[in-house]
Amino acid sequence: MLYIGFFLLSVGLTYLIRYYAQRTAIVDIPNERSSHKTPTPRGGGLAIILVFFVGLFLLREQVEARLFCALLFGIPIAIISLVDDIVSLSSRVRLMVHVLSAVGALWCLGGVSKVDLICCSIEGEWLNIIVVLAMVWITNLYNFLDGIDGYAGIEALTLGLGIFIFFQNPLGLVIMAAVMGFLVFNWHKASIFMGDVGSATLGFLFSVFMFYDTTSGNIYIWLVLLSIFWLDATVTLIRRYINHENIAKPHKKHAYQRLVQSGWSHSQVAIGALLINGLFLLLLYYMERKWIVFLVNMLVLLLVMKYIDKKKSFI
Repeated sequence: MLYIGFFLLSVGLTYLIRYYAQRTAIVDIPNERSSHKTPTPRGGGLAIILVFFVGLFLLREQVEARLFCALLFGIPIAIISLVDDIVSLSSRVRLMVHVLSAVGALWCLGGVSKVDLICCSIEGEWLNIIVVLAMVWITNLYNFLDGIDGYAGIEALTLGLGIFIFFQNPLGLVIMAAVMGFLVFNWHKASIFMGDVGSATLGFLFSVFMFYDTTSGNIYIWLVLLSIFWLDATVTLIRRYINHENIAKPHKKHAYQRLVQSGWSHSQVAIGALLINGLFLLLLYYMERKWIVFLVNMLVLLLVMKYIDKKKSFI
């Protein structure tokens, strides 16, 4: 019943946020890089974040203290992102908050001094620098990949399920309930967008979960769960750099965007992502050697990107 309550709360909050955004003209105006054609309210992701933190406090006794502390640093991300959704802030200001929040969260976690890989463990305090950079990158790439209806929500739904299944953390179910409530309004054709307050904050929260425990090969679980997002964002960034493009300039070259440009609907792309995620969730669950799943995952996604290149070239 608790999680049904989270779902209903998310539905109600998303409805109220949409109503307020419509009344106050907090809308996303279509431009040359948009995947939508009509002005649409944004900031609906605030409902997801509010429900998540309500769940975090209600389930506090079931969450380890250092994880609880680290997740609280998602609040500054949510605040600065919400302000940016309303008035548009400098990227430097947002980046500064992202970095400080990552540092604060990592301090709560006690730092990362060891990461278990296929053949060995990498150890050293210097890993904390890499982790902070990774957390900031995940925060931003999740924002980059929120460009069509339902896509970021489907990814969050999968990640929430993964958090519950593989780490027995009830917060995964909270995320799922909150996201499903939002998707009622965000499925194509969306009547409200997630906005930075949803996408950036979710990206940060997932990065906290990712680096909460880097032993026992858990890093491979997260690399697979986040693969559709981080591979697309990273490969696209590298390709744009090689093409001597201004990588800070907005664009429509991510694989999922080009798939929509080739004729796929928003719903087809989102469902396609769900099917791929579902397949690898099953493989992660049934296969003991997670690194093998990771390698298969990379091969499949690279083949998918090759298919998308044929449908809509990377110009």
